[in-house]
Amino acid sequence: MKSNKMKLAILILFALIAGCGSGSSTTYGGKGGIGSVGGGGGSGGGSGVVSSPTITGNNVLPITVNGSLCLSTSYINEPCVSVTICNPGTSTCQTIPGILLDTGSFGLRIFKSVLNANISLPSVTVTTPSGSLAECAPFGSATFWGPVKTADVYLGNEPAAPSVPIQIFDSSYATVPSSCTLTSSQSPATAYFNGILGVGVLNQDCGSGCVNNTITGVYYACNGSVCNPTTSVALTDQVQNPVVSLPTDSTGITDNNGFMIQLPSIPSGGATAANGYLVLGIGTRSNNTPSGVVRYPASTLGEFITTVTGTTTSYNSLIDSGSNGLFFNPISASQASLLPTSCTSEGWFCPSTTQNFSATNAGYAGSPSGLVNFQIANITLLNSWNNAFNDIGATFEPDFFDWGLPFFYGRTGYVWIGIEGQTSTLGIGPYWAY
Repeated sequence: MKSNKMKLAILILFALIAGCGSGSSTTYGGKGGIGSVGGGGGSGGGSGVVSSPTITGNNVLPITVNGSLCLSTSYINEPCVSVTICNPGTSTCQTIPGILLDTGSFGLRIFKSVLNANISLPSVTVTTPSGSLAECAPFGSATFWGPVKTADVYLGNEPAAPSVPIQIFDSSYATVPSSCTLTSSQSPATAYFNGILGVGVLNQDCGSGCVNNTITGVYYACNGSVCNPTTSVALTDQVQNPVVSLPTDSTGITDNNGFMIQLPSIPSGGATAANGYLVLGIGTRSNNTPSGVVRYPASTLGEFITTVTGTTTSYNSLIDSGSNGLFFNPISASQASLLPTSCTSEGWFCPSTTQNFSATNAGYAGSPSGLVNFQIANITLLNSWNNAFNDIGATFEPDFFDWGLPFFYGRTGYVWIGIEGQTSTLGIGPYWAY
């Protein structure tokens, strides 16, 4: 789902896929999609677990793709981290695994059902109209509802980001407004994660659009069971990218200007799982100094430009770890003939042989630019026992290219995300660099 009105538009892509080809009745999901992996697939064993070289430091969060930090049921290419939240200003805390790492959205969101009884988070209140703040959060084909609360948020062993507005997914909260249409994935059991850590290039999930306008279907002020759309939500009250709120640590270092994601290379045919790292800060420590990467400035919506080789039409695009494939709509007839979708009803590509493509990515104003090579394999790869793939994709909106998790695997210089308004050795955000 995209919109030119608000930043929340970049919360994209819950792609759903039914098992395709013979030998499997398992279903597989995209961001928040339906289905489990690791059982019921086709013949043959997995290719094992692949891991990145070890990175250590207080600013490091381990990532597992379909690994130990994910729930026991997951979907293919699901990157998971662990996050700790606390009642503000206290040592009453809870560490929550199974959090989807999502560079395509902004803010921490957690299902109420996974919170311990001693976690009691204060509500964010607004005045126009007055009430407790709640949000309807659309993520493509899945939409979640729930109140906005404040929590101290720990990322890795960094000091706590204090009193960060987060969303609690709770479909029973108040009365869900008619303008917020929820989908079936309203629990960890159906979403296959405990929450979402949105750490894209922007500071808040809606921005100035929600400060100055009523945007139906986003923020609401609730009194009792009645919730009405807000006419203004201050930036400080909106669900926040928690990286921006990281304070200075005891050594005088502040890691709030962005971060890096490192994931290992994936062998042909996939791997059973993958282990990598999220490293907070850019150029602030010895473990987060960029080398040999190109910075691609992003627009106010966090987007840059992609043009697939062989065409002259450009897509708006972003790099989205929360999407489990490469999602784009083939423009040319020759592309479409190479990428049939006849093996599924959900638009996943199933070419007869793995297809090699290239594209040019450019900053939102047209420069700099650089070539990216990528592959699209037949989605029947999922009939194996493997869960991590670098070459699966599906159709998407005609004007958008979503570089999902396959983009991150094995990238030599890693992937760097510079947050809007923050300065680093790579420049001022928002930007993507790799």
